[in-house]
Formats: sequence, C-alpha cells, structure tokens
Amino acid sequence: MKAIILSIALSLTFIITNAQSVTTKGQDITVTVPSNSTQGKIILGLHTETTFMKAEAIQGQVGEIKDGKAVVTFKNVPSGAYAITIFHDKNDNKIMDFAANGMPLEDYGASNNAMSYGPPNWSAAKFNVTNKAISMEIRL
Repeated sequence: MKAIILSIALSLTFIITNAQSVTTKGQDITVTVPSNSTQGKIILGLHTETTFMKAEAIQGQVGEIKDGKAVVTFKNVPSGAYAITIFHDKNDNKIMDFAANGMPLEDYGASNNAMSYGPPNWSAAKFNVTNKAISMEIRL
C-alpha cells in the first residue's frame, strides 16, 4: 500500500512540475544580421517598451560575423511585446560610437527594419512573442 501511495505521489509531483515548466517556458527569437564586413561584432539588445532605446536591455547578445552574417538567439522569451536594437561594433569597444555632432559612427538597426531619419521608435520596431519561435532578419 505504501508503494502505491508513493508511486501516485511521485507521479502527481512529476505531472505538476512538468505542467509548471510548460506554462513558464518562453519562446526563442533567432535574429540574422547580414554584414558586408568581417570587422568587429554585432551587439543586440532585446527590449520592452520601458527599456527601449536605453542602455539596459532585458537580454543582450553579441554576434560574431561569419560568412557575411551574424546569427544570435534570444532564449526563453516570455509572451509579450518586444523590440530589438542592434549596432555594428566595428572597433569592438562594446559601445556605440558617435561623432562630436551626435551622429552615429557605427551602423545600427531595429526589429521590423524600422528605420527613419533619426533613432528607431518603439511603435515601428515592436513585435509580439506568442506561442511559437520567431526568426527575423534585421538589416544595418
């Protein structure tokens, strides 16, 4: 009798644990960034509306440029609205460089390839993570 009760208890624990891990697991977002350069790295930040265009991303990635592109994956991203910002860190100093007049010296981009004359904006760059993995290409 003890063996049956223990077996049922362990089975219920396994089912409950797996159910919780399924509901809390997020989706992967794979980003491909084409590049004509082999110099430096591609720096990417995954943002919510509150962190967009700020230094602190909710997830950050660094992509090595190989065979004309950098490919990175943001793992386990919960459902919600996000945007990705990127820049080509040509001199590998881990920051985006600007001229004295405030113009960027390194190429940059955002999700949805939302580029205008000026910095990217949230409404053009945002996308929704739902119940499936996402793949996107962001151009510099």
